[in-house]
Amino acid sequence: MTAAIIGWAHTPFGKHSDETVESLIIGVARDAIADAGLEPADIDEIVLGHFNAGFSAQDFTASLVLQADPALRFKKATRVENACATGSAAVHQGVRAISSGEARHVLVVGVEQMTTTPGPEIGKNLLKASYLPEDGDTPAGFAGVFGKIAHGYFQKYGDQSDALAKIAAKNHKNGVNNPYAQMRKDLGFDFCRAESEKNPFVAGPLKRTDCSLVSDGAAALVLSDIPSALGRRKAVAFRSLAHVQDFLPMSKRDILRFEGCGEAWKRALARAGATLDNLSFVETHDCFTIAELIEYEAMGLAPEGEGARAILEGWTEMDGKLPVNPSGGLKAKGHPIGATGVSMHVLSAMQLTGQAGDIQVKGAELGGIFNMGGAAVANYVSILQPIR
Repeated sequence: MTAAIIGWAHTPFGKHSDETVESLIIGVARDAIADAGLEPADIDEIVLGHFNAGFSAQDFTASLVLQADPALRFKKATRVENACATGSAAVHQGVRAISSGEARHVLVVGVEQMTTTPGPEIGKNLLKASYLPEDGDTPAGFAGVFGKIAHGYFQKYGDQSDALAKIAAKNHKNGVNNPYAQMRKDLGFDFCRAESEKNPFVAGPLKRTDCSLVSDGAAALVLSDIPSALGRRKAVAFRSLAHVQDFLPMSKRDILRFEGCGEAWKRALARAGATLDNLSFVETHDCFTIAELIEYEAMGLAPEGEGARAILEGWTEMDGKLPVNPSGGLKAKGHPIGATGVSMHVLSAMQLTGQAGDIQVKGAELGGIFNMGGAAVANYVSILQPIR
């Protein structure tokens, strides 16, 4: 363990038409530093996760964090991007800065503002996270990419519509109690399962309730080295982390297996000296319900082709053997691209310090996070445990 989370901040996710990327960044940066009990001058380095890809006209955004306080002027500040895993890329970069000895306190911010972009442009921007020579003309954008994956999975393993609807219903039920979630409504299995005017098919077998939400929002956290963290009022350490990058073209891999996800989990758990059975909960990347289903298999919760058992038999419910997405996941919480990975770390730290309120997993001692960029291309896993 070389770094720990000692403070955080999180906006509600949703539509923030009265905000800008700049104002979202500034708000969470100030609040996270204050929550850590530090002064802005104590920050040694800043990492900003911001996907953008056309959502914001302002495309050089790292230095916007400095505007949270004059004392941040002349600090190192870098923007990172790795598709939908941008937030975790920023977090992992911050941990590396501490591990190298270059920094003692690092401020990590994740942000995205998507809802001010016209609908057709949103789909076009998101499709940039796919391999354009093969997928650039996919109908329904990135939903179409995962619609292809779902179709292939159904062909190989049978109709999984019940499982996908159960995943959607689970995450929406969990999201009701998350004050940061964009959609706080328990939709129920029947609504998620049935095609309707309010829940039409979007791409392949995926309906609207199978797709994560277009969102605005920001989250931030402060990382500290372990000796410094032990002197703070709260500290959640990285017991291990892993980053695995896979080929971008889906044609170069078995897209039904999410092998990069599986390898990242394998490495992170081995480095942590832990197994899935040791985890109290997992926050995983449910950009589409089919992704969560395949991730059950990739992480080793169920054998290949049998991921449906994990949800249909209640393993991943809040009272199951491994609660998955107690926050409501991207499905209910929303998915402002650059903020998502940071949000996952913030909410997991809240779980592990007993500060998660109505979404608290009882007795949470060890948490796992999986954040994915593209269709299982950028794969990040963090294993967290409280030390204060």
